[in-house]
Order: sequence, then structure tokens, then C-alpha cells
Amino acid sequence: MFELVREGGWVAWIILGCGGLAVAVFMERVLNLHRARIKSEDFLTGIRNNLSRGNVSEALAICEDTPGPVAEIVKVAIMNRSAERDTLRAAVENAGRIEIARMERRLVVLATLAQVSPIFGLLGTVLGMMRGVQAMRVAAPLVQATDVIGGLFPALVCTALGLAVAAPCFIAFNFLVGKVEKIVIDMEHASGEILNFLASHSGAEESGRSV
Repeated sequence: MFELVREGGWVAWIILGCGGLAVAVFMERVLNLHRARIKSEDFLTGIRNNLSRGNVSEALAICEDTPGPVAEIVKVAIMNRSAERDTLRAAVENAGRIEIARMERRLVVLATLAQVSPIFGLLGTVLGMMRGVQAMRVAAPLVQATDVIGGLFPALVCTALGLAVAAPCFIAFNFLVGKVEKIVIDMEHASGEILNFLASHSGAEESGRSV
């Protein structure tokens, strides 16, 4: 493998570095999103039970101890439970946008690497072909096969490496986007549930006071 990289020259090393960076970003994002995904139904059941009993501090403690964006937006909703409905909804939506931005952090790196790796491969191909043409011009009119292969082989190495890095980067990017979308669905469900619960709970409290 490294023998091929040496044949490809400095461009091949850049492509290999792009691959290493992509692996690091992918592993970090996979672990982060894995921690962010929770069993939202069980979590919401515990929150509703505590709020129904008036244990607001306990509900907030559960949110603090639970990782991920679902717990964060539920915590924001509980902390703003006394606000007007529109204000409460705006606070939850703003928290959701912040959490989505956190989950999508560094995904642009994978997308960029998927785009630039073939470009670097093309650059290496062009440089390799230029090297071959230069060797042919110097050796003309007695051009040997080795003169052509000396530039053609590094060109092919760079092309292959660029594609070999770009394809997994593209797959990894879409895989992570899919994971983010699943968590966003959980967030939307949780925000709707907690907003409806808080609205009905506050309505019940007001009815009780009026009686």
C-alpha cells in the first residue's frame, strides 16, 4: 500500500492524509451520535410522571443526567414552562436548532473530503502524464516503454487513491446524515409531547384554581 503511495508522489500522500482525516471525523461523529440517541419514549414517560407529581427538580435532574438533544430540548421546555405558549414554543425550537447544529458539526468536513479527493487524484494524474510527456520529449526519438510508464503509473495511482477515498467519504457522510435525521425525528416527537403535556397540565392547574 505504502509502496503505491510512494509511486504516486506527494499528491498521493495528500490524498492518504484526506483519508486519515475522514476516518477520524467519522469515528468521532459515530460515537457522538450514538450517545445522542436515547429511548425517547421511556425518557418522556419518566419526565411526565415526575411533572405530574410536581417533582420539577427531579425532572430537570433526569434531563441533566441524560445525554443527547432530546433531553436538552425537554429541559428547556421545563425551564420555560411558565412562559406564554408562543414563547415556550420559540424557546424549544431555538434549542432544537442549536442541537441540530451540534449534531451536524464536522459533517461538512466529510462532504468536502468526498469532493476534493477525486480532484487531488485528477491533479496527480495530470502531473503524472506531464512527467511522462516530458520524459518522452527528452528521450525522443528513441522513446522507451519505461519512459511512458514512469509517468503513467503514478498518474493511475493518484486516480485510484482519489476514488478510493472519495467513495467511502460519500457513504460515511450519508450514513451520518441518516443518523442525524432519525434523532431529529425523536426531537420533534419529544418537543410536541412535552409542549402538549405542559399545555394540558397548566390548563388543569388553572381550572383547579378557578374552582
